[in-house]
Amino acid sequence: MAGKDIRYKTYDNSEIRAYLAVPEGEAPDSGIIVIQEIFGLTDFIRSVSERLAKQGYVALAPHLYSREELFTQKNILSAMTPMFSIPPEKRRDPNVLTEIMSRANETQKKILTDLMINRQKVEETMIKDLEHTYDYVKATYKLRRMGVIGFCMGGGLTFQISTRKPFDASAVYYGANPKPIEAVANIKGAVLGIYAGEDSNINQGLPDLMKAIAEYKTDFEMKLYPGTRHAFFNDTGPAYDERASKDAWERTLRLFKEHLGV
Repeated sequence: MAGKDIRYKTYDNSEIRAYLAVPEGEAPDSGIIVIQEIFGLTDFIRSVSERLAKQGYVALAPHLYSREELFTQKNILSAMTPMFSIPPEKRRDPNVLTEIMSRANETQKKILTDLMINRQKVEETMIKDLEHTYDYVKATYKLRRMGVIGFCMGGGLTFQISTRKPFDASAVYYGANPKPIEAVANIKGAVLGIYAGEDSNINQGLPDLMKAIAEYKTDFEMKLYPGTRHAFFNDTGPAYDERASKDAWERTLRLFKEHLGV
């Protein structure tokens, strides 16, 4: 397996930085896009790409903050740490955000503004970049089948991009529902939803998701891990749960093997 940093042009001619992991030997015919957490293209996301390449897939992880030099993992962590100490159900409270912003420096204010106040606009740009990334990686590596996997913010983006591009398989790790929820009707491939038991912000959307899944007859498998927290799969973070992560990964590989081959 060979991994390397690459760059490619996106829909508006901006340059996207990404990490590409390609299996050794015969060229594969299946690829997987790996979508970042809120912290960007981190070592964790690179490691997921490498693990998938070792399974025989072309794995590409775009850095969706490529336009923003301030959006480094260190800066994002600095800006978001005060938010993480607040219960999830209160993080959208304007008074809470105003109080945190009052204590932030200029870099932190920029990050909080984009990721909390203007989140929908930022994610729409990310979705456009992901649409282009799908076309880029499929054409460049002559891939017949495509999968996608994403975590946290990237889990929500995975769900959303799966309503726009015909992925054969999608692995959503504790991600928000597609918007609008009726977009579930546009999903062409199989979806695996991985959820943490102690994740009220995400899990409050599950009843609406289940209703839409049933209405539109989406190929959907769900696994919720009691006692785990949001981001439990990230082995570099404080919520890591080894048992749940192992089981989730086995389910993910089964999904991709069934629908992507290898």
